[in-house]
Amino acid sequence: MTQDNPFGQVLVALVTPMTADGEVDWPGVEKHIDDVIGAGADGIVVTGTTGETSTLTDPEKIRLVEVGKDVAAGRAKIITGGGSNETAHAIELYKHSEQAGADGIMIVTPYYNKPTQAGILTHFRLVADATDLPVILYDIPGRTGVPIRYETILRLAKHPNILAIKDAKGDFSEVSRVLNQTDLMYFSGDDANVLPHLAIGATGLIGVTANIAPAPYRTIIDAVNRGDLTTATAEHRRLEPLVRAVMTHVPGTVAAKYILHGLGRIGSPRVRLPLVGPEEWEAALIEDEIDHVQGIPGADFHRFRPDRNAAAGGALPKVAGTTR
Repeated sequence: MTQDNPFGQVLVALVTPMTADGEVDWPGVEKHIDDVIGAGADGIVVTGTTGETSTLTDPEKIRLVEVGKDVAAGRAKIITGGGSNETAHAIELYKHSEQAGADGIMIVTPYYNKPTQAGILTHFRLVADATDLPVILYDIPGRTGVPIRYETILRLAKHPNILAIKDAKGDFSEVSRVLNQTDLMYFSGDDANVLPHLAIGATGLIGVTANIAPAPYRTIIDAVNRGDLTTATAEHRRLEPLVRAVMTHVPGTVAAKYILHGLGRIGSPRVRLPLVGPEEWEAALIEDEIDHVQGIPGADFHRFRPDRNAAAGGALPKVAGTTR
């Protein structure tokens, strides 16, 4: 991480540990943040997609920033993700996050509304105008319904607060084109494509699988930084079955919590509805993939004890989600 990069390079898209009844497990949050920082993460994205932002209340989101800052104690940057598909609400959330001590914000493309590119441009600009924090744009059309088009990215890159983009679109030719024509930093938002993104000039990653194994990503980043593609490739290949287990059978949040609980790293694999734990056949697929994982630092799968019953279903918390 250099002075020009205020975010870090190994960023964990943090799961939000919850109790069996769906309430945020605050001691579990503290432990998990400390674990991933200790294993090599230099950035934590709280309240992102993986953190179940859609079903967190606004006070929970702000407290996650506060807890993250307290636990990190300067060892890693705390980035707040999520936002809102209502521009005014997003501005309010990010202002409160800044007051809570966030080091940066990640703004997702407005979802469900399906705005035009002019609407996307206006949304990002107004949110970026409302904060002094550095901004990461989050381009994930598979979830939002609309991409941030190349021309829009070029225009947004001129905003002084917009410094980076998280790419979950997988268009490598566009990544190269934007890197050639802007000063934006790129963060890989697709766990399977971290090394390919880095190989064409990306700055780092914002990863789901990094909840389970940050150390290999630290190895990949450090190897790429020193031009050691052989080491980076070997670690990429070692991670492949774990990435497949996390990212291919159920939503990444669900699989990551299932695996973390099976490793004894979080107290419950519970997710909030409408997410539910893996069904029997989905759990079996995840476990089959895990059988191929070998030699991952910090993840001893000899002690993996998955609990399908504990993961089954989803929780209805006492307070309804995303409230003002």
